[in-house]
Amino acid sequence: MIKRIFLIVLDSFGVGAAPDAAAFGDEGSDTLGAVRNHPEFDCPNLARLGLFHIDGVCGGQGQAAGAYARMREASKGKDTTIGHWEIAGLVSDDPLPTYPDGFPDDLIAEFERLTGHPVLCNKPYSGTEVIRDYGPEACRTGALIVYTSADSVFQIAAHEDVVPVDELYRCCEIARKLLVGKHGVGRVIARPFEGEWPYVRTARRHDFSLVPPADTMLDRLSAAGLDVVTVGKIYDIFAGKGIPVSECRRTENNDHGMELTAGLVDRDFRGLCFINLVDFDSAYGHRNDAAGYARALTAFDRWLGSFLPRLGEDDVLMITADHGCDPSTPSTDHSREYTPLLVFGKQIKPGYDLGTRSSFADISATVLDALGVAQGTTAGKSFWRDIRVQDVGPVYTLSGKLLKRVEKALVQAAADAREKAYTPYSHFKVGAALLTKSGKIYTGCNIENASYTPTVCAERTAVFKAVSEGDTDFAAIAVVGGPEGPAADFCAPCGVCRQVLAEFCPAHFPVLLGKPGAYSVHPLSDLLPFAFTPKDLL
Repeated sequence: MIKRIFLIVLDSFGVGAAPDAAAFGDEGSDTLGAVRNHPEFDCPNLARLGLFHIDGVCGGQGQAAGAYARMREASKGKDTTIGHWEIAGLVSDDPLPTYPDGFPDDLIAEFERLTGHPVLCNKPYSGTEVIRDYGPEACRTGALIVYTSADSVFQIAAHEDVVPVDELYRCCEIARKLLVGKHGVGRVIARPFEGEWPYVRTARRHDFSLVPPADTMLDRLSAAGLDVVTVGKIYDIFAGKGIPVSECRRTENNDHGMELTAGLVDRDFRGLCFINLVDFDSAYGHRNDAAGYARALTAFDRWLGSFLPRLGEDDVLMITADHGCDPSTPSTDHSREYTPLLVFGKQIKPGYDLGTRSSFADISATVLDALGVAQGTTAGKSFWRDIRVQDVGPVYTLSGKLLKRVEKALVQAAADAREKAYTPYSHFKVGAALLTKSGKIYTGCNIENASYTPTVCAERTAVFKAVSEGDTDFAAIAVVGGPEGPAADFCAPCGVCRQVLAEFCPAHFPVLLGKPGAYSVHPLSDLLPFAFTPKDLL
C-alpha cells in the first residue's frame, strides 16, 4: 500500500498542441518545444523519468526510470481552475465565462458602489503592462485597476501604499460574491504592486476561486481520514474545499514552493501532498520569456535531483501540468496543449508507457486507487494496476503450497489483465498473471494480428515480460479467459504456451485456471504430460 503521494503541477508546462487547439486559437503551440533547445535548458532528471519518451515528444534514450503519459484535457477550457479541477477528478463540460470586451458596465458599477473605489481599465491586459499604464492614475485617485485576460479571471491591481492589502482582499471578496451564475468566473485575483513607476508586483497575490461544483479527490481523501497537504495556490484554486486550512502553505515563488515541499518529505503523514509551482506560468509563460522558462525548468530539475533520493519505499511522485503557455507564440495567454505525466517511486514499474490518456482526471482516479480510497463520483480511469510493481510478499506455506491469499491475488491480476486484451478477430479475451518466487507478478494479455500468425497469447506475453527483466524463477501462473463478456469457468493454455512454460518450469509447477472466486489448480505435467524439455537435447 502506498503511504504518500507527492503530486507536483508545473503550471503551464504543455508538451504540444492538443487536437482541438485550433478551436482555442492555439494551433501549433508547444511549450516544451519552445524551451527544450534553449541554451538555458538542462533537465537530465526529467529526461531520466521519461519526459522525452512521452507520445509526441522525441528524444528519449534508454529505459525511463518511471512511468509516463501524455494527458489530454477533457474539459472545455485551458485555464488554471479548470485544469486543476480535472486533475482532481472534476471534468467541466461548460467553459467558464471570459470577457474579451471587458466586464458589463452594470456589474462594474455595482462593484464600485459596494467597494467605494472607482475602477480603471476594465479590459483584457497584460499584468505587468496594466500597472505601468494605469498605475500612476490609480495611485493619484485610489482607484482599483480591474482587468482580465483570455482566462476566466477578474483581476484587481492596487498599490499597497494606497490601497492596503487587507482592503484589496476585502474588495476581492466583494467581487467574488458578485461574480456568480452566468458571471461565475473561475478566479478573482488580488494583484498588489509596490514601488515607483513602472512598479513591480508583490508576492501577496491571492486567488479567490469559484467553489468546485462537486466533490473532487480532495474531498474523498479527507472523508477517508487521509491527509491533504497543499503547497502554492492549490488551496485557493479549490476555494479550500476538501483541504484543511491548517494544511495550506502559500508560496512566494517556485524556490519557496520547492523548499516547502522538500521539508514535507521529513513529515510523517499518509495521503496526498498537492503542489503548484506557478512561476512557469506567471513569470515566464505569460511574459513570453522562453529563456526564463528554460532557466526555471533547469532549477526545478536540479532540485528534483536532490528530492528523488529522499522518497521512501511507500512514496510516489507524480509530475504534471494544468495547461500550456507557449512563450514563443505572439499570444501571452494560456495554450490548449497536452500535458506531461511522470510517475516515479520504488513501487512503480520503470519504463512503463501509459500512452495518451483521454482526461487529466485519470490522475485523480489513480491517486485514490493507490491510497485505497473509493473513487465515488469523481471522473477518470485509474492506471494504478498498470504501473505498480505487483508484489504479494511470501508465496508459500511451510508445506510448500501456495498461500491462499496469493492464489486469489494472482487470479485477480489475470482477470484485470484480460480487460486489456486486443482481440478484434476472435473476440476471445485471455489474461495471464505469472508469479515469481520473489513475490512479483508479471501480467499479460492476448494480442491478435490480422495475419493471425504473429498473434501472441496472454501466457507467453507474461512469460516474455518476466524473462526480459531477467526474472526466471517462477512460482505459479493464473489464466483467466473466455469470449467477450464475463470470464469462462475454465480456460486452458494452448499447446505452444504449455511448451514455453515447460522451458522454465518443473512438472509440478502450479497452473491456476478459472476466474476470481472459482478456479482450480493443476500441475503443469497434467496439462503437458510429455513435454519436450532441454533435457531432451542432451
